[in-house]
Order: sequence, then structure tokens, then C-alpha cells
Amino acid sequence: MPTVHLVVGSLLVALNLAAGIWGAWRWYRVEPSPAFWTLLRAGQVAIVVQVLLGALLLVLGHKPKGDLHILYGVLPLAVSFIAEQLRITSADAILAARGHRSAQDVGRLPEQEQRVVVLSIVRREMGVMALSCFVVVALAVRAATTSGGL
Repeated sequence: MPTVHLVVGSLLVALNLAAGIWGAWRWYRVEPSPAFWTLLRAGQVAIVVQVLLGALLLVLGHKPKGDLHILYGVLPLAVSFIAEQLRITSADAILAARGHRSAQDVGRLPEQEQRVVVLSIVRREMGVMALSCFVVVALAVRAATTSGGL
């Protein structure tokens, strides 16, 4: 079971690193990317699986070298949750910055201006989530170094 935990942890790091790099690149280029969202969601699934595996290992009596491993292991879940909340507020922030009260206001704009607003929202969402991927990677690597197994 510890080997599975290590493999899933490695997968978590790889997926989130790939999502972070790809998302940052597409954010920089101002290009939406369905592949980013797929990588991001796969990375988030890996986080949940990793936390569940870690909890199962604790229940089965496996103890890490110190409590920091548990803290660093659970924090990526919290970071992902907080990032999702920030992502949700991205649309409101963009609309407010542009003087719109709702999406209905944007719907009354010419089509080209609607696209600009939507692209701004998607870009902000990608930026927030790409940044969260890098934080998750740092925390996961730190969890691995505090496990006592590496």
C-alpha cells in the first residue's frame, strides 16, 4: 500500500506540474485550452485519491516520520478548494471591472465585445487554477520529503 501511495503521489505531481505549465503558457498566450482543464481535473482527482490513500494508510497503522507529512499531504486539497472558490468569483470580478452588473448586461453587447469579456474571464480562471497547480506541486513535493520514506 505505501508503494501505491508513492506512485499516486508521483502522478499527482506530474499531472499538476503539466497542468500548471500548460495553463500558464496558454494564459500568457491568451488562448483558452480544453486540454488544460482536463489535466487540471485529472490532477485534482489524483489529489483526492492521494489523500484517501494516506488516510487509509494511517488507519492501517502506517505512520509517517512526522506530522508535517500529514499537513503537507492534506494542504493540496485545501489549496484546490480555495482556488475553485477564487475561480468562481473570477467572472464577477471581470464583470465589475468592466462596469457590468450581470451576464445579461454582457449579452446586450456586440458579439466581438462579448468575446473579449468571456476571454478575459476564462483567462483569469486559467491563471488562478494554473497558479494553484504550482502550489499543489510544491506542497506535494514537500510532503514527499517529510514522509521519512524518501
